[in-house]
Amino acid sequence: MNLTLDSNYKMESWQVIQKLRSDNSRLFKESVVLGEIGTENTVFFEGAKLALDKLVTFGVKQVPEKTENKGVGLTWTEFVTELATPLQNRELTGHDARDKIIEIMNKATLEQWNDWYRLILIKDFKCGTSEKTINNVAKRAKTPQYSIPTFTCQLAHDSANHEKKMSGTKQIEIKLDGVRVITIVKKDSVEMFSRNGKQFHNFDHICEEIKAVANFDQDMVLDGEVMSDNFQDLMKQVHRKSSAGAVDAVLYLFDMIPLADFKKGAWDKVQSKRSDDVTYWVDSERKALEHVRTLEWEDVDLDTPQGQARFTEINKLAVAGGYEGVMIKDIDAGYTCKRSHAWLKMKPFIEVSLEIKDVEEGTGRNEGRLGAFICEGTDDGKDIKVNVGSGFSDSDRDSYWNDRSRLPGNIVEVRADAITQNQDGTYSLRFPRFKTFRGFEVGEKV
Repeated sequence: MNLTLDSNYKMESWQVIQKLRSDNSRLFKESVVLGEIGTENTVFFEGAKLALDKLVTFGVKQVPEKTENKGVGLTWTEFVTELATPLQNRELTGHDARDKIIEIMNKATLEQWNDWYRLILIKDFKCGTSEKTINNVAKRAKTPQYSIPTFTCQLAHDSANHEKKMSGTKQIEIKLDGVRVITIVKKDSVEMFSRNGKQFHNFDHICEEIKAVANFDQDMVLDGEVMSDNFQDLMKQVHRKSSAGAVDAVLYLFDMIPLADFKKGAWDKVQSKRSDDVTYWVDSERKALEHVRTLEWEDVDLDTPQGQARFTEINKLAVAGGYEGVMIKDIDAGYTCKRSHAWLKMKPFIEVSLEIKDVEEGTGRNEGRLGAFICEGTDDGKDIKVNVGSGFSDSDRDSYWNDRSRLPGNIVEVRADAITQNQDGTYSLRFPRFKTFRGFEVGEKV
């Protein structure tokens, strides 16, 4: 990339968005961002942080578009002080928030609102530019002040690849087959996010229960997994923009960390104490937390024959109960917002997230409908290429084939018996089967 910074012309922020939309090339978008660094367009980057920092929320689910080109114009300072900050601090909520949004919208020009201020409030620039794009350019240009905080939580490694870590006393926990949920509890709000920072708006009944008994002395992050009677129904609930149909969902908590430390990316309080804290809080508020539970866990010494036998027994019980397997956690490790050897997962099958590159038509009884997804991706450092042709119902094959032009770029969860190596050095999967879509939109993971 050419890092020559042009400081001759500073565009309005809505003009920057329009320019970013004009070309889908990654290099083009990066060059546009670089240009705004060159002009020191601080307003654009301040807005980008509000829109793309997942931990910044405004408490509104819908923001209207402006339809008439009326309005005297709205300065950035007016937008921040009169609307964005009060919404973020929950000084404006409900009808008051709605009325203020309309008032500010009417003051802004059409392009200001639709191509800038509104996009910040809905937290989507709709121009194919993410925090990753901006951060990559800011890093290359050595301008960290323009970087945007990334949303990460602790993730586990596959135990099969780290057998040497399977030693000593470990906390053994059932691994659920649900959706990972990061719940951020503040003084006046409870909000839920995916593991990648996509905000959920569809589990209000759980949020209200937590809010009623959130007696923490500081803002907290509750880490857990949402379960429902049916996984596919749960995934449909995840995609919804409201809580309709989600009342059977239950949040199983397994960790907690202060929000301040979550933002820093780590907390040194050890796993055993964090697990005790979660159990104590949920148990003490049991009457109010009807849809919040904890996972059962047990400390097992894997260096003893008795411990090995108990571990095998727990794993068998998990498989027999229809769970994904077990989690093996280091009791003396802190929480770190990245994939960590402190957490290991053991499954009776493997599960990977892959990107759909193309689709192919079926043959025989599947002629004229989906045959397979052609998928690629990386898991634990292995480049995987595989055709996924099982796990679909007949109706799935019909609907996915009819919608095939929109499928490439989506992320799918694929189950398999094992990872195998191809002759060309890439990897494939043994008996791959489709589980579910993991994204909301093209390129966006749950």
